Amino acid sequence: MPLLPSLESETYRTARSAHWDGVAGRSRASLGRYYRHRLLSVYRELIPPGSRILEIGCGRGNLLAALSPSHGVGIDLSTRAIDLARADHPDLDFIVADVHELGLEGQVFDFIVLSDVVNDLWDVQAALARIRPLCGPQTRLVFNYFSHLWSGPLRVAQSLGLAQPTLPQNWLTRKDLNNLLELAGFEPLRGWEEVCVPVWIPLLSGFANRYLSKILPFSWLAMTNFLVARPLLPPETQEPSVTVVIAARNESGHIEELLSRIPDMGSATEILFVEGNSTDDTYEVIQRAIHAHPERSCRLLKQGGRGKGDAVRLGFSEAKGDILMILDADITVPPEDLPRFYEALASGKAEFVNGVRLVYPMEDRAMRFANLVGNKFFSWVFSWLLGQPIRDTLCGTKVLWMRDYRQIARNRSHFGDFDPFGDFDLLFGAARLNLKFMEVPVRYRMRRYGETNIQRWRHGWLLLKMVVFGARKIKFL
Repeated sequence: MPLLPSLESETYRTARSAHWDGVAGRSRASLGRYYRHRLLSVYRELIPPGSRILEIGCGRGNLLAALSPSHGVGIDLSTRAIDLARADHPDLDFIVADVHELGLEGQVFDFIVLSDVVNDLWDVQAALARIRPLCGPQTRLVFNYFSHLWSGPLRVAQSLGLAQPTLPQNWLTRKDLNNLLELAGFEPLRGWEEVCVPVWIPLLSGFANRYLSKILPFSWLAMTNFLVARPLLPPETQEPSVTVVIAARNESGHIEELLSRIPDMGSATEILFVEGNSTDDTYEVIQRAIHAHPERSCRLLKQGGRGKGDAVRLGFSEAKGDILMILDADITVPPEDLPRFYEALASGKAEFVNGVRLVYPMEDRAMRFANLVGNKFFSWVFSWLLGQPIRDTLCGTKVLWMRDYRQIARNRSHFGDFDPFGDFDLLFGAARLNLKFMEVPVRYRMRRYGETNIQRWRHGWLLLKMVVFGARKIKFL
């Protein structure tokens, strides 16, 4: 329930409005230009063009306009700033308003941006509560806010007229903001530091802000913190349907067992086999199994390309379910575990669910020691890269919404067709969409038929190359 405005809060708002009216008409402080340019480059990586965007504390609207929204709304306390924004960007909507009393009923945005705003708000929790009704299931809040470490240098720069003047500020840590988000019905997804050199110094600024600001101890010196959050929403009211995609190459000994063990889930369960040019009779065995089980909704596709990644992309492109699941045909992950993945997604607790084989004891010879060590190393590296815990990057069982996969596929050009496994195409794409990751522990079994298609040394080298690739595309923006 929103708090009623108090005399003190009204006085605070009046003072802030007058202050920002006075600042709006001035020329921008020269020392802030590079900082704002760096912020813009980060926001462009986070928010694709054509999104529906609301910016709180938009000032003159330059950041909002630079993000090229399909529908852009900016609000600010300053009447003077909004007048200038309307003149400079007539294609966008600008409103003089206090976020604590925000209306906009009935509108839902893809992204809500709060850039250098939470430090200036009277009541951060109340402001977040006002934003909450404007969020749908896929809405993302994106913040950047000043580090308290820079309060002293900023005051010096302001006193010299080198930085934009401000009134006394809130100095929030990431833990503070995470707590306020949870109180207001949001879930923090990931956070990171930016801009340890806020002015342009040739050869230094670009390198320091792209690389060093992400690495300890340099990240302690960062001027601003970024944070991405999502709204916590109730579970789906209608049961979604499911497609289980099974890439099968030389797996004829597992097909009948797969069909008998995959459980029914949701409103309907489709089983989609993608046969990958086997040297045994896998294709014919799948055909016979489908014919022998008319009670199951099954289809068979013939893969034209090579590799599991190509097979998964083909299966997902032909799938009919609301939820997409990958299940390896070797039954090393029990099909009976799939309802746990379904529940994590359908309940709203997660938006991307990954299996993890490294929790429970494995069967003897289920995974070679070198593979186990490699998996643990890469889990640490990719958790650091993606900003969310990923303990087992190469577990073949991954689950996500069809609607999110379509966005990943549309954005695939950002990463390119680089992944023969299919796992990293999804992991990197989901991370770029800032989906909520969750992992479901599974008991990993030994393969009983045929031989693994994983070549540990060649594929390990490919994983190292993906680490570098992912760092460049996701971490070091």
